[in-house]
Amino acid sequence: MTDTDGRPPTNWLRRQLASETTGGGLLLLAVLVALVAANSRWSGWYLQFTHAELGPTWCHMSVTAWCADGLLSVFFFVVGLELRHELTLGALSTRATAIAPIAAAVGGMVGAALIFVAINATSMHGELGGWTLPLSSDVAFSLAVLAVFGRTMPMHLRAVLLTIAVVNDLAAIIIIAVLYAGNVHLSWLVLAVVCVGVYALSQRRRIRAWWWFVPLVLVAWYCCWRSGISPTIIGVALGLCTRVRPDPGERQSPVDRLSDRLHPWSAGIVVPLFAFTAVGIDVRGTSLGSLLSQPLALGIMLGFVIGQPLGVLCAAWVMHRLTGHQVAPVTDLLPIAMLCGIGLTVPLLLIQLRWADHADLAATAKVAVLCAAVIAAVASALLLTWRARSAHPVSAA
Repeated sequence: MTDTDGRPPTNWLRRQLASETTGGGLLLLAVLVALVAANSRWSGWYLQFTHAELGPTWCHMSVTAWCADGLLSVFFFVVGLELRHELTLGALSTRATAIAPIAAAVGGMVGAALIFVAINATSMHGELGGWTLPLSSDVAFSLAVLAVFGRTMPMHLRAVLLTIAVVNDLAAIIIIAVLYAGNVHLSWLVLAVVCVGVYALSQRRRIRAWWWFVPLVLVAWYCCWRSGISPTIIGVALGLCTRVRPDPGERQSPVDRLSDRLHPWSAGIVVPLFAFTAVGIDVRGTSLGSLLSQPLALGIMLGFVIGQPLGVLCAAWVMHRLTGHQVAPVTDLLPIAMLCGIGLTVPLLLIQLRWADHADLAATAKVAVLCAAVIAAVASALLLTWRARSAHPVSAA
């Protein structure tokens, strides 16, 4: 089985994993630097940088907002490209290969939401508005952990993890569009939709000129931003409208070509820079014990660390009972399920959208997201190491 350009599908996946390994390390470094800067004598400089206003009068935002609404749109465009590839040529291209990981993704989100709601609905000071936070898995961080500690894992399980993470991100994007739209300006939204339609038509007509697509994409982004909807939704929409099959004589399709060119920038610069501007929390003088014992923090952490893995495993078991298709043995699926509990990029974006005017709640949620990511990453690394040691050695060919 090969892609339409003659390359095995696993080659495309390996390229993505190689990029994510570096991106995951840079993401972790950005988080650590932001936390150090926010809790040291450089905290004033850090706040000045993240709150600095940039842009012309018709598009004026802080550095943090530019990273969340501007740069992160590139990340979601790459996510859209990956999803487009998977839907047509990859792990989601057939019903047999798609239904199990999609069901696992839905199960993980349901499990995380149920645990969060159960904790916050039964607590006096619960905050039900944060139920969306533990739903999304972090593509860069989880694949980086898998690449370092899971080198012996079968390639199809890496595809399962990528599929679950992409489905989770897509669900988060829909949540952003529906719940955090604010006051929607219909005229600007219609213009954004028209731009996406022109982009899709241009792809079908095989237009390749960069000077046509770059202004079109920028106008689409601006119209969506002016409409009141997070412009990250435009990134995924454009990615899904990009042509995935190469024409005769074309070495790469636009999806593969754009993914190869943008993925290193997205994983290596866009996501770390967004994390650097979003994660910085001053916790000096704050008791982490009392902060993490709040219902909001407990719901987020337990939703990620217990709800996501448990939901993935339960959904995979149900699909096996109903269809007879097994995603993987439990010893292989358990580390993958735990990796789904790592969430950073999308939860941080949701926090900024949900509690932009509530600094205390935002700080609590960010600390909980970071703690959950660390716990899930360490647990995943231990499970992957245990799985590698317990697996039967493979003789050299």
